[in-house]
Amino acid sequence: MSPRVVAPEVPTTVLPPTRRAPAAARAFVAEHFRRWGIGDVADALVIVSELVTNSLQHGHGQIVVRLPWDESDGRPVIEVWDDGAGQPVVQPEDHGAESGRGLLMVSLLATAWGTRPLLENGKATWAKC
Repeated sequence: MSPRVVAPEVPTTVLPPTRRAPAAARAFVAEHFRRWGIGDVADALVIVSELVTNSLQHGHGQIVVRLPWDESDGRPVIEVWDDGAGQPVVQPEDHGAESGRGLLMVSLLATAWGTRPLLENGKATWAKC
């Protein structure tokens, strides 16, 4: 289930699907977390980087990053939207693999995470920090 989110103005950025998208997403999250007085941004930066990278590899089109708040517990949520139809799945741990650990890291760092379909097309993958 997605968190209940209330935010009159949700910080949002739209990124082109290039290899620079994860860095741009990290800068966006760091800027807004600092504005909100959140000093420890390390987990959030890993989370947004992994979600954007997943969108680059498995999604289509522009990548939207949004930062709403969950009103039930006052925690920020990172949402990453893409036009891809596939749903993210945590892969089993494989110490010999060179990739496939991103969602495992997200699941360990976030207090909750999931996906939901978008009305227009594609999906939103979210993680609560």
